Amino acid sequence: MTNDTSSRITRISSTSTSTAGSSTRTRYDTSSQTTVIVVGGIRFWRRIRRAAKQSATAVGNTVTPGGWLLVGAAVLGLGLGLPLGWIEFAVAGFVALILLVCAAPFLFSSRAYDVSLGLAHDRVVAGSEVAASLRVTNVGSGVALPGRVDVPIGAGLLDVPIPLLRKGAVHDEQLSVPALRRGVLDVGPARAVRGDPLGILRREVVWEDVHTLYVHPVTTSIPSTATGFVKDLEGNPSSLVVDADISFHAIREYAPGDSQRQIHWKSTAKTGTLMVRQYEETRRSRMVIVLACGDEEFANDDEFELAVSAAASLGVRGIRDGRDVSIVVGGEVPEFARRAVRTSRDLTTITARTLLDDLAGLEKGERITPLGDVASLAVEGHSDVSIGFLVCGSTPTPRMLQHAALAFPADVGVAALICDPTTEPGYRTLGSTSIVTIGLLDDLRHILARSAKS
Repeated sequence: MTNDTSSRITRISSTSTSTAGSSTRTRYDTSSQTTVIVVGGIRFWRRIRRAAKQSATAVGNTVTPGGWLLVGAAVLGLGLGLPLGWIEFAVAGFVALILLVCAAPFLFSSRAYDVSLGLAHDRVVAGSEVAASLRVTNVGSGVALPGRVDVPIGAGLLDVPIPLLRKGAVHDEQLSVPALRRGVLDVGPARAVRGDPLGILRREVVWEDVHTLYVHPVTTSIPSTATGFVKDLEGNPSSLVVDADISFHAIREYAPGDSQRQIHWKSTAKTGTLMVRQYEETRRSRMVIVLACGDEEFANDDEFELAVSAAASLGVRGIRDGRDVSIVVGGEVPEFARRAVRTSRDLTTITARTLLDDLAGLEKGERITPLGDVASLAVEGHSDVSIGFLVCGSTPTPRMLQHAALAFPADVGVAALICDPTTEPGYRTLGSTSIVTIGLLDDLRHILARSAKS
């Protein structure tokens, strides 16, 4: 006979749940009816709680503040008016309930739209507009009632009314996106909004199509940087002596390993010893533009925008002239470290487009490294600088500008560009530093053009 203990089979059931990166397994004994009931109850309660949470979220996103007032009026009016016989409360409750019921059909076919958003250009100059196209298709199984599509444009919003659409119908809308101010704008995602005329109920469907629009600073065409006081055609000779370059330095005796091409035959004939040429290494000319970005370096936003446009004009001109261009701006430093930390960053100057893209998103701030310190960091990072520009507003004093200019080597030409829309344009010198004051962007073009002719 088989032992009772060994003949009893314990039924074991296991379940597993998993989430991203983790897994949970639960094993319980199903031989006990109580365990089955408890586990089943827990599962059922979790489903109910999850469904209730989802329903509450959906209702919260659908009912507007005005709709919640009607819900409260319906509950309060009917809950007190009917039992207590208060006719006024009952009538108000019935009216609120009727309005809620009448608003519900306007939510039908809220997901029947397929929305496509496109931009004609992803880069535009500040103060202009860019064309956009919006296509709405009814992909539902029936007629889609009139609705609305909202298109966020940066911090703004563009409302596009959509008429009644039959099944499969397409509605095309041509839009004009204003780009009045320099910046980087996110256009989209489009939201299909459906609701009743009274604004009681509202339902939104969001698409993930987002476009980035670069609003470039306004620039002006200035003379070539190879003329005037920024002329620098052959680069800067350095103290490093090399065997092959442009700038001739001296003649020395031949050493094993020297190239035979560098033998100077006339000197060899005179001395009877092989002699070779030596050169001073020349570097390609580099323009360094230091752009102030601190709040205290500008009297207002107009000065900052003018400074950004002036730096952009100089940078684009230098890139088109084939120069190595570096635009350096101050970095943000925490308040507790302002006395000990100085930071800067170089904008992307591979092409004129990359430079303008970086300048589109540039903003001034409170805790930005000041102009003089940024100039020192710029020179440390670009030892081959041949011409420097300091671009700022009207608040830096001549003493501060002179201090910033001293960060550049003595053989480097430095020009300080003061942007002040309230003053007259002018040009003067402060020691070895040229001071250019502009009130309009075109003033920069005129001053550099006169400098090129003189």
